[in-house]
Amino acid sequence: MAGKGISKGAMWVLMGLLIVGLGGFGVTNLGGSVRSIGSVGDAAIDVNTYARALRDEMNALSAQRGAPVSFAQAREAGIDQRVLAQLVARAALEHEAGALGISVSDETLRTEILAIPGFRGADGSFDRQAYRFALQQSGLNETQFEQGVRAETSASLVQAAVLSGLRPPAAYTGAMIDWLGERRSLAFATLDRGDLETGLPEPSEEDLRAYHEAHLPDFTTPEARRLSYTWVTPEMLLDTVEMDEATLRAAYAERADEFNMPERRLVERLVFADEAAAAHAMERLSEGVTLDVLVSERGLDMADIDLGDVTAADLGPAAEAVFAAPVGEVVGPVETSLGPAIFRVNAVLPAQVTPFEEARADLREALALDRARRVIDTLGHAVDDLLAGGATLEDVARETELELGTIDWHEGIAGGIAGYPTFRRAAEEVREGSYPKVERLEDGGIFALRLDGIQKPRVLPLDEVRDTVRARWRAEATVAALRAQAEPLAEALRAGRSFADLGLDATEVTEITRRDYRADVPPDFIETVFDMTAGEVRLMEGAERLFVLRLDSIAPADADDPDIARIATALGEQLTADLGQDLFQLLADDIRARAGVTLDQAALNAVHANFN
Repeated sequence: MAGKGISKGAMWVLMGLLIVGLGGFGVTNLGGSVRSIGSVGDAAIDVNTYARALRDEMNALSAQRGAPVSFAQAREAGIDQRVLAQLVARAALEHEAGALGISVSDETLRTEILAIPGFRGADGSFDRQAYRFALQQSGLNETQFEQGVRAETSASLVQAAVLSGLRPPAAYTGAMIDWLGERRSLAFATLDRGDLETGLPEPSEEDLRAYHEAHLPDFTTPEARRLSYTWVTPEMLLDTVEMDEATLRAAYAERADEFNMPERRLVERLVFADEAAAAHAMERLSEGVTLDVLVSERGLDMADIDLGDVTAADLGPAAEAVFAAPVGEVVGPVETSLGPAIFRVNAVLPAQVTPFEEARADLREALALDRARRVIDTLGHAVDDLLAGGATLEDVARETELELGTIDWHEGIAGGIAGYPTFRRAAEEVREGSYPKVERLEDGGIFALRLDGIQKPRVLPLDEVRDTVRARWRAEATVAALRAQAEPLAEALRAGRSFADLGLDATEVTEITRRDYRADVPPDFIETVFDMTAGEVRLMEGAERLFVLRLDSIAPADADDPDIARIATALGEQLTADLGQDLFQLLADDIRARAGVTLDQAALNAVHANFN
């Protein structure tokens, strides 16, 4: 356990700095006289480390959203506080390691650095030039980097010592397995409007009025903002864009790789520090531990190891093993440029060949959309000039390709232009008398809007919602009539009669568990079944249906069920990881309380200023 903790902790720093150095060009080295943003006891938090970690998190958020993220947006998402909390926790462990006199030998340091694949040359041996280049790009010298490795590895020793031997209580995991694996057998019959002995209920005028009065909130319009707007999107201009044959064929040639793709695989890859760790992971997989658990133990999400669809050329030495593996199988370890790795194949995508004639429509649409966006860019400046000159939205619609529209907007509307987040935000913020301005939609379109007034909530009269009121009254009345009809049947079942005796067509369900799902019953079916006692009969309402349930038996979890064994293993692994995280947090909090935390707000502001 201790060895595992050291490797994981050290490699976190080493690979993090290496990735930033080799792929994160553009990160500002703050330098100057400011060296740290604070400290925990004797352990300082390096200013450049904070800047790099902040940049990494912002890049990850940008990739997730599919658009660049500003520092203001990152701050709104809490990224700066999350990064700071992580670095403070790490500094706490570094302080504790120093206080305990824990250090790392030169030989251990050398071994860790030599093991990093990114520092190796073409022949696989350590390459000092690659080492210096990576550190230079990350804004570090060798002394700073090696001090960081020593500190992080020592901190990992402290963490590993605390978490060593951690296991969840057997009684806790046992209770969870008993709860998840408990089995119940039952029978149920379904009654719908076709089973009504009294016929389908028909409401009187008084019934409708009473229902309407009792449910006024359901028939009250929300407050709405009456908006006038003018807009245009690339799709709205498609028919006006001309595209000649030569342009389409040239685009097809440029995108030949897209239209003529080799066989691909949807693959996940988990990289390890060394061959032994990777081999141990494969052993655990063979024992029933899932890949999801291995990923979680590394502090990663499944998205972090997803390579998407890859070709054999993308995988290098791993191609042969991955492309020979069936879907769902984990293969490896295989040596990669990042180190030993295991791979899981999630799907096979066959080779795809699309001739020009089949690709023509897609090519024309893509090129036309691109050209339409450029037209809209020019239009945006023209519309800005018109509005600045006093033109109304109606004038803009008459003089340009933009279309005029009106909408009574509220949060519940999401169709048309109201489906764009940018429009929804502008509709919420606009005020009466505000100057209309051009704003850009997410698909490259533009719009400008004006607030014409605010409509207060209004109760819709019965005549306007009569059909809806009738349908809802009938649905409730149908279930009520079915319940009245089913109550004597339920009593008879409780007295020992069978479903067949009562003329009911029953569905038998055996050994259902809390993990099961049925599409033919209401969403709370499982919850209801596991709330019943053996022999109990209960009525459960559905959409214009009534379910008559009888719970026949309750059985404990099946100890011989392989699914239960796998769940128990995965649950134990997950609980261990959760307990470890909680214990680590308690440790870090205790160290911070004893050592004291100091933060330099001026240094933090200086870092943040580089992101604005």
